[in-house]
Amino acid sequence: MKKEFAVIGLGRFGGSICQSLSEEGLEVMAIDVDEDKVNEFANIASHAVVGDTTDETVLKSIGIRNFDHVIVAIGDNIQASILTTIILKELGVKDITVKATNDYHEKVLSKIGADRIVHPERDMGRRIAHKIVSNNVLDYLELSDEHSIVEIVANHRLHGHSIIDLDIRAKYGINIVAIKRNKDIIVSPQAIEIIQKNDILIVIGADADISRFEKRLLGD
Repeated sequence: MKKEFAVIGLGRFGGSICQSLSEEGLEVMAIDVDEDKVNEFANIASHAVVGDTTDETVLKSIGIRNFDHVIVAIGDNIQASILTTIILKELGVKDITVKATNDYHEKVLSKIGADRIVHPERDMGRRIAHKIVSNNVLDYLELSDEHSIVEIVANHRLHGHSIIDLDIRAKYGINIVAIKRNKDIIVSPQAIEIIQKNDILIVIGADADISRFEKRLLGD
């Protein structure tokens, strides 16, 4: 079963996350109080809804507790962001990521139980979306619109295989530029290097190719 996501607040940050999750082929509900913004995402997200998420009845009516992950990306209205987060927690939403606009906002969100708190000025929407989607991705650095460097945790599917056995470059068009193993870093690992479970692979390549690698080798 694919995870289902809801993005509340469709400004530049929330819109970026919504688009990135949708491009991954995931189920995404886009929610905003502004009808024009919702209309913009009607053909991008799986569902697009106009609603005031500070109203508990609205959140209940759209079945928000059934979503695996809710991203609260409300812009300048800190009160709405905090109230929405409180209601989501009370309704039992499993995983909540919230955009913080300043340090005070972050402290409040932390106290009310937000699972992840992000600062859009420090974290790009695409990067955060990528980390939300994959349990194996530790970090994500965008090099251009189409290329990135990603830290991926090797799981049991990669354990015991050499880089040449996996034929990663030929099959996926990506390169492992380094391997972090405990406190050691193996830079430019040789093709015969055996990958161990929980190694951190630092991979560079096109976003589409990295995504294919994750899905085929690292999927549950």
